[in-house]
Amino acid sequence: MRNLFIIKLVVGGIVTFFSIMLMSKTRDSAWMTLVIGFLLTYASIVYDLMLKLGVLPSSTIQLFGLPLIPLLFTVVPNIFFIIAFIIMISRK
Repeated sequence: MRNLFIIKLVVGGIVTFFSIMLMSKTRDSAWMTLVIGFLLTYASIVYDLMLKLGVLPSSTIQLFGLPLIPLLFTVVPNIFFIIAFIIMISRK
């Protein structure tokens, strides 16, 4: 399990680094929303690791019986990916 988190952090860090480099090169709204989605996905990995290590307490705020912060980290990056793809499709 520990090795899986290390792999997620390393690969996610590389993706995040290149996303930030792409963000500095382009100001296109579709690409910017993709980059935000990647950044939030990496933040989700870091948050999960901090929960597993006991650095952060579990979220006590519930929404429809689900913890709010993990729910947001699951849904919000995908919303940004959806927005990016809609922007790309609407251009053509």
